[in-house]
Amino acid sequence: MFDTLLFPVDESDETTDVFEHVLDIATEHDSTVHILNVADTTRDSVTRIRGEVVDALEQEGEQLVRETADRAEQRGVSTVTDVRQGDPYKIIIDYAEAHGVDLVAMPTHGRQGLERLLLGSTTERVVRRSDVPVLTIQPDAAGGLQYPYEDVLVPTDGSDCANQALAVGVDVVNAEEATLHLLSVIALTSLGVDVRSDIQQSTLEERATELLDEAAEFAANAGVEPVSKTIEHAPSIPKAIHSYVKDHDVNLVVAGTHGRTGFDRYMLGSVTESLVRTSTIPVLTVREPVENGE
Repeated sequence: MFDTLLFPVDESDETTDVFEHVLDIATEHDSTVHILNVADTTRDSVTRIRGEVVDALEQEGEQLVRETADRAEQRGVSTVTDVRQGDPYKIIIDYAEAHGVDLVAMPTHGRQGLERLLLGSTTERVVRRSDVPVLTIQPDAAGGLQYPYEDVLVPTDGSDCANQALAVGVDVVNAEEATLHLLSVIALTSLGVDVRSDIQQSTLEERATELLDEAAEFAANAGVEPVSKTIEHAPSIPKAIHSYVKDHDVNLVVAGTHGRTGFDRYMLGSVTESLVRTSTIPVLTVREPVENGE
């Protein structure tokens, strides 16, 4: 399922370990890796000057993709390289669609200071907009990552995007011959001020059990028997997921994300966005299908 991978690359040294993890995946699946650099012509300074500045950005990009491709070829991985101009997240998304990419792999950040936030914004926008699954990896944690994945966690809340993530997660488990973990988290805040409300808690637990049973049935029909179906009570869903990851040595989280539009596209706070920001293991995000293409 990972025949074609896309790795957008910039000049940051912090992406080195992330790319090594991508090469681990490519080596295992005999994948072709597309290495893409985007000369960001949306910045004010570049827009005003253009000409020589843009040419310099493209030359730097050409050198960068060549060096990155050399590292891949040293491990016997086939590559395709390209340098484009434009808005990075739009170019990445369009490129992935045009070239039939199976997986986009990106660091959650790759530069220091303000530039780190800007790159993080690019990653978030790709996660929000991409119809292709996106694998996000924290550079600080990349050196200690495990591959092949042995334990895969799919949190579920019954939403369309969670069900989409489950389908992809099951495919990953089959492809990796990994173990599937299913998790449903009941946030204590959802119980209201009086968390002792037995009736409300019982209702939420019954619903969580139903969701896990439905997810397990879906997985079983695809030839995967989940090793666990767990309900957790926690004040924070991301914290509960992090705790489960640590306690069960999970190597990969597969989670759904909403394809929202407007101002909230750039806001933080959703469970998946929090995971992408804070997870010490790779997070594979799967976008909820939307009809308006946003």
